Amino acid sequence: MPDTSEDKKFSKTIETKQARKLAARKNADHTVWFGLGMFGLVGWSVAIPTLIGTFVGLWLDKTWPGRPSWTLTLLLTGVVVGCWNAWYWIKKESRKKD
Repeated sequence: MPDTSEDKKFSKTIETKQARKLAARKNADHTVWFGLGMFGLVGWSVAIPTLIGTFVGLWLDKTWPGRPSWTLTLLLTGVVVGCWNAWYWIKKESRKKD
């Protein structure tokens, strides 16, 4: 099959993206410490909202006891908010690489 102009354009796009990724990896100063820092950032991004939700839920359960458990509700809300927050930071760092 002969190469068409679209095949050449596609091939050039792939080459450009590959060269950009290789240059980013070569110039990146991502050391072990960067990885540990990112791991810590993700961990704290989930832990802090979860703890805040738990403590607020405990306070609400003591102040206004009732059928719905505020502790469980706000704990799960904190986990969801924390996971979304961690996803945001990972996505942001991922965009920097590309």
